Amino acid sequence: MHILYNIGIKCYEAALHIAAIFNPKAKSWVKGRKDYFKHLPIVPDKKVFWFHCASLGEFDMALPVMNSLKDKYPSTFILVSFFSPSGMEHYHKRIHNVDLAVYLPTDSPSNAKRFITHFKPEKAFFVKYEFWSNYIFEAKKQHAQVFSLCAIFRDDHRFFKWYGGFFRETLRQIDFFYTQNERSSLLLADIGITNFQTTGDTRFDRVIDNKKQLVSNDKIESFLMGEKAIILGSTWPKDEEILIPFILNNPTQKFILAPHTIDEAHIVSIEQQLTGKTLRYSDTLHSDSQVLILNTIGNLSNAYSYGKIAYIGGGFSGSLHNILEPAVFGLPVIFGPKFKRFPEASMFIHAGIGFTVSDSSEFDKTIKKIEQNIDDLSQKTEAIVLKNTGASVKIIAHLENNFGI
Repeated sequence: MHILYNIGIKCYEAALHIAAIFNPKAKSWVKGRKDYFKHLPIVPDKKVFWFHCASLGEFDMALPVMNSLKDKYPSTFILVSFFSPSGMEHYHKRIHNVDLAVYLPTDSPSNAKRFITHFKPEKAFFVKYEFWSNYIFEAKKQHAQVFSLCAIFRDDHRFFKWYGGFFRETLRQIDFFYTQNERSSLLLADIGITNFQTTGDTRFDRVIDNKKQLVSNDKIESFLMGEKAIILGSTWPKDEEILIPFILNNPTQKFILAPHTIDEAHIVSIEQQLTGKTLRYSDTLHSDSQVLILNTIGNLSNAYSYGKIAYIGGGFSGSLHNILEPAVFGLPVIFGPKFKRFPEASMFIHAGIGFTVSDSSEFDKTIKKIEQNIDDLSQKTEAIVLKNTGASVKIIAHLENNFGI
């Protein structure tokens, strides 16, 4: 199986090189790894703590732990690797203590050996779904301690299938798992892995930190003139199909719309569907328009503080975006029907602060339902976020007590 895995990695890399001819994201992926090992900087003679994140969402998960470790142990060297260009291109917009961020080369045995040999991490943290077998095996071979941070597992993952022996062996190399929920811990126990602790989702800590660092936004305040907006965050065209009719039918309500993709064609498409009602964030702002389009990166998380209700995109593709960012400000959240991969979404629905919709009619009814009880829902939403904080504190304490930081 290991041989087949390595062949699959080679095929995947070849496919990305072909895709780079047509796809800008694939092109960035390939370009970021060109002549990779020729350009790696020399790391100072310090303890290296390596965090591998698929993209920006996983970076946000790791951030409270990274920042806490750096604050407590400033002599450590924090290394972050990314698989996706979106992480590499936007991580710097966060407040962080990262010493070096790099792309991670594909998971071949030779790449893994060269990477681990160069950086010599003392501890390696693979965030959420990231389990690159050759890197994990090589890290253990070179005597690094390996951890799975904010791990989450589902019944349909390959680790729990009849053909998953090689992947289960990868998991057995990991020194400790810090899982997000009890179901993930139970799935590990079912295959004989017991070195885990259910610590929760560190993103709750992350959004609390973001709220503490909140600064006012003069542009948004100028647009709203004291009103509260409905925030439409990280929307895809499928989301916009149900949102735009609602906007057109509610001309007195102000909206802040943040498309997931902010290329010119997408922005123009939205503007054409909302002719005369929109204003771009990058333009000179005034209060006459109904919809403020955030056509820039980095303003959405704080924009939620100006809202009363949030719709979060990605729920029609199974790639739901972060619902905790609006919830920390007390915004009940609405999203599409494909949310099963996101336990926080199920938690919110069960608690009565999250709502799922499939079309414009359901969205309209849900907004009316929320507005009838908005104050109580807002207080309950904030309380639930606060109740679920503390994962990063648990993780740091366990690392200190058991793995000798």
